[in-house]
Amino acid sequence: MATEQQSGETLSDTRRSGPYASAINWMESLSETQFAYLLLTPALVLLGVIAVYPLVSTFSMSLFADRLTGTARLGEFVGLQNYVDLFTGARNYALPSQFLPTFSSEFPFVTNIYSSALAVTLIFTVFSVLFETLIGFGQALILDQDFRGRRWVRVAIIIPWAVPIVIQGMIWYLMFQPNIGFLVGTSENPALLNQLGLIGTTPLRNTADALFLIIVADVWKTSAFMALLILAGMQSIDRSLYDVAKVAGASRWQQFKLITFPLILPTVLVAMLFRTIDAMRVYGIIQTMAGCQTVPSLSCLVVTTFNTPLYGTSATVAFVTAGIIAVVVSVYIVNFASEGL
Repeated sequence: MATEQQSGETLSDTRRSGPYASAINWMESLSETQFAYLLLTPALVLLGVIAVYPLVSTFSMSLFADRLTGTARLGEFVGLQNYVDLFTGARNYALPSQFLPTFSSEFPFVTNIYSSALAVTLIFTVFSVLFETLIGFGQALILDQDFRGRRWVRVAIIIPWAVPIVIQGMIWYLMFQPNIGFLVGTSENPALLNQLGLIGTTPLRNTADALFLIIVADVWKTSAFMALLILAGMQSIDRSLYDVAKVAGASRWQQFKLITFPLILPTVLVAMLFRTIDAMRVYGIIQTMAGCQTVPSLSCLVVTTFNTPLYGTSATVAFVTAGIIAVVVSVYIVNFASEGL
């Protein structure tokens, strides 16, 4: 018995003094903040591998010439020359669409706005996110009410969001094809949208018309995403607040103004942030509906120049796009941090 007891004590001492026990003791000695960072370490490492490294690699690629330009040879280190050429317009001759719009001293001050990838991307982002937020907010307000058939209404709202982008693009492409689509007619027999002057008879071949239809298609699909996020925030509100407001005699508008909107605002801002980042990278819906030649965007410019191939220019546009998205995210975080973002 004594021998068995001594063996057990020796084994217990070994476990307490082994590497596993040392690691446990080390983790137990950490503060809550240090332990939280320890748990986040795997996620940070994964983020560095799949996000930071490609970004650094893209910036490195943008510092080299991609073709014979002046005295620079293909693959030669040119520093920030690609960025200078991109912002000054010196590289426009080699690009499928120009990066910046053309400015003039006469009114209107900005010309050829629809031929600029940056301008088209910003227009798409502003209007699509704005209308998706408004429509999604309205849908969330409706779905937050208790009525018969609410489950089926939720399914109907989610269906557009579940449609793949390529399928969505082809549906809208066929709807606005002359002699095929029911929403556009011909010059001899114009449809209602043509008669109202909203679109021409060949809308997907005109940049302004095509951009308008792409925004509508994106709003149709993605407003459901906004509605779901906002609805989740609404249902987290303590319902007793509304009971107290009713007892105090508050109207529905006062309940919305003083309870719903302030408490749901952080959720709305987060949803807008997600959609803004996604809208800045728009590519699939443009390519399937009208093509990048008709509606240029920053992602279209990256893909097209990469396939040319103009690797240095493509990397330059990609890194600038990432920088613009980073600025937008920073503006959201700085301006809306007080709202709980």
